[in-house]
Amino acid sequence: MLSGRRLDLLDPSPLDIEIEDIAHGLAFVARWNGQTRGEYPYSVAEHSVLVERIFAQIAPKAPVKWRMAALLHDAPEYVIGDMISPVKAAVGPGYKAMDARLAAAVHIRFGIPADVPKSVKAQIKRADRISAWLEAIQIAGFSEPEATRLFGAPRPEVLRDIRLELRPPMAVKRDFLARHAALTAALGAS
Repeated sequence: MLSGRRLDLLDPSPLDIEIEDIAHGLAFVARWNGQTRGEYPYSVAEHSVLVERIFAQIAPKAPVKWRMAALLHDAPEYVIGDMISPVKAAVGPGYKAMDARLAAAVHIRFGIPADVPKSVKAQIKRADRISAWLEAIQIAGFSEPEATRLFGAPRPEVLRDIRLELRPPMAVKRDFLARHAALTAALGAS
């Protein structure tokens, strides 16, 4: 990692995980395999910040630790990349197991439970699907009916007002780090 840490992907230690490495990696990993409109790819870091924002809107009373879990929901992709769902399925259970081990190590490193309750996972997944719907119609060339068929219609309707902005990776990295710092401070205060 750029921090100098050596991360064993098969047996990750929370002690080898640094938020700067996650933010940097995710800022340079393109969602939609880079098949988006705009001058810059839409990064997993930008997506993660949006998912946390949406999660906060659909679960406003959720504890800060679950908002942190929403921000870090794709954190393993900083080292294993982002694959579209059909590819993940084709790769098989080994990918899912590696992703789960990395996610658990990330969670432990940042003071959230390794295992997120199913109800919270479902809310984060809902925010993730809303984000995917917005991304699909705004930057990935999908029609609204096609995006709705694949990801479901976003609710509440107010979320339709979110406008995606493609930005340079280092700007996205700074925003991801700032959001993480704010959530870390809130975790410390709770």
